[in-house]
Amino acid sequence: MAKRDYYEVLGVSKGASQDEIKKAYRKIALANHPDTHPNDKAAEERFKEASEAYEILSDPKKRSNYDQFGFAGANDAGGAGNYSNVYRDFSDIFGGVGGFSDIFETFFGGGARRGSSYSSGRAGSSLQYELTIDFNESVMGCKKEISFSHYVKCDSCHGTGGTGRITCPTCHGSGQVARGNGFFQVSSTCSTCHGKGTIVENPCATCHGTGTVRKPEKLVVTIPAGVKTGSRLTLRGKGDAGENGGPDGDLFIVIAVREDKYFVRDGQDVYLQVPISFSQAVLGADIYVPTIDGGDIKVSIPSGTQSGDTLRIKGKGFPFINSSQRGNMFLRLVVNVPKRVSLKGRRILKELAEELGESERPSPEEFEGDIRD
Repeated sequence: MAKRDYYEVLGVSKGASQDEIKKAYRKIALANHPDTHPNDKAAEERFKEASEAYEILSDPKKRSNYDQFGFAGANDAGGAGNYSNVYRDFSDIFGGVGGFSDIFETFFGGGARRGSSYSSGRAGSSLQYELTIDFNESVMGCKKEISFSHYVKCDSCHGTGGTGRITCPTCHGSGQVARGNGFFQVSSTCSTCHGKGTIVENPCATCHGTGTVRKPEKLVVTIPAGVKTGSRLTLRGKGDAGENGGPDGDLFIVIAVREDKYFVRDGQDVYLQVPISFSQAVLGADIYVPTIDGGDIKVSIPSGTQSGDTLRIKGKGFPFINSSQRGNMFLRLVVNVPKRVSLKGRRILKELAEELGESERPSPEEFEGDIRD
């Protein structure tokens, strides 16, 4: 069968960008995944055809040769059958897609390189712990004791799993077993040795040959000032123990901060709504307002303040983590109109209304802001 044009294979135009080519290839590869099309020769050929097209069109030099000389130019550039670009771009194209790692490493020659490393150390799993703290603790920072469980090296066998370690008879030391035939050779972790490549003839009675045991632990964690909901702290080496001398995993502390009744956080800034009287708004005044640090500060309200006006107080917001800089504090001023006024007060207000020349027929003004605010 004659080869199809590479642009036609991927369904893109000759002027397609690299990003468009990459997206087109990813779509075809996902649609022809061997797990969803087992023993499907047509899907296998579509995948192979798309991979060859991507290998050429993803490389500017190979693409240029192909555009000028067709398939002969592609072969001269060392492209067809090489698949180095597909392997190079694997993480970018298929990052996070389960199953593709084994497929591509086996198909593009990575399986042998990966298999040879299974007898060496493997890193332990990283863990996640969700920690909820109070609003004021996020402002000042704090220390918190946490309790969790993780896998540690077995004291009885010192992490070896036992004695008499031999090559795994199932995977013959590779840590992987292959399935399928023809174009695809899909690899998966060996169920006998769990990817280690070796097994022990005399398993440890404590850990049953795994080399690790689950153990509860308590830690005191230092929470820096300025953290917010979603902040993540990393405790290196506090995850599960590694295998065969591999590094231990990490423990990630994910922070959740309880909301405050009055203060509202936005990034490193904080907002506070404060009521003021009618006379304070008209005449101006000095008032004292609370801060997130727990103290009070004096703020000058300018005369003629309108309800909804905002004042900025520099440097009274949240501290930036591990920095002396801080965000700002914003005061939203709301003029408090009294619902009840004494006879004396009513007389005074009427005199003020006459003094200000208030009109019974106020002229409309242009609307400001959003009606949904």
